[in-house]
Amino acid sequence: MKVSFVIPCYRSAQTLPVVVEEIRDTMTNRLGKDYEIILVNDASPDDTFDVIQRLCEEDPNIVGVDFAKNFGQHSGLMAGMNLSSGDVVVCMDDDGQTPASEVGKLLEKIEEGYDVVYARYEHKMHSKFRNFGSRVNSLMTEKLLDKPRELYLSSYFAVKRFVVEEMIQYRNAFPFVDGLLLRTTGNICNVDIPHRMRIAGSSGYTLKKLIGLWVNGFTAFSVKPLRMATYVGSITAMAGFLYAIYTIINKIVDPTVPVGWSSTMAVLLALGGMILLVLGLIGEYIGRMYICQNQSPQYVIRRIVNADSLKRKEETEHISCL
Repeated sequence: MKVSFVIPCYRSAQTLPVVVEEIRDTMTNRLGKDYEIILVNDASPDDTFDVIQRLCEEDPNIVGVDFAKNFGQHSGLMAGMNLSSGDVVVCMDDDGQTPASEVGKLLEKIEEGYDVVYARYEHKMHSKFRNFGSRVNSLMTEKLLDKPRELYLSSYFAVKRFVVEEMIQYRNAFPFVDGLLLRTTGNICNVDIPHRMRIAGSSGYTLKKLIGLWVNGFTAFSVKPLRMATYVGSITAMAGFLYAIYTIINKIVDPTVPVGWSSTMAVLLALGGMILLVLGLIGEYIGRMYICQNQSPQYVIRRIVNADSLKRKEETEHISCL
């Protein structure tokens, strides 16, 4: 079994050497498996790519990828998967919180026959804001993408080659890796792994980025929000119709009942807000369809370090196939 590690990198100059060294030690000394490490620099503003270049010079099994601009974590994962050649692809964070020393537990489940294995943490060492975002993401994928309730999604997971090959067929500008995994296979499980404190720095996820990630998830892989809008609109219309009948009957029974300007304005504001919300949702879908139709890139690679090693791997695989 050859294992490809894909690690999106952002502001991780201090943590990457530690993460890479742990992968080397685990794969060479403990598991004895062939491996490669693909480090994707997502236009980090610090000297992360300089560190990646130095690591690539030290180890030919490491490939460095430099994005032309910031495309996000999931685009980084897709780029790494496209360049990977392993029988199993392991995706993990660059901050040291996802322990590479525990990758054997993921690989054991893969060898048992599972297609995807997610790490599950009993105690997450993220900030309260990040944990809240993870809970919202889990709820969103459960309701909109039909994720099993008992399945825990995390950024540390292992995937079989055939699943990766299916995932990288997705070329649109808004990738959502969990959505791609859930739509490709249902043979997914969890394995318990400890979660560490961050070695240095802070998370690059902001509220804006988290909201963008959620919107990517439900607009790219589900039409349920549009169906929900239809249901809410139907219920509201029915409630408005019944209220109109009630108002007419009440006026006939008691002509002295005053006209309710306050209630009228409240209803108008509620309906107006709902209409604008639904129009905005429809506009979001149409806008993303327009962007995808224009073939907006999922990511743009400025350069690849150790690209020759990728070519050698392709040539070796071609010869072995012959």
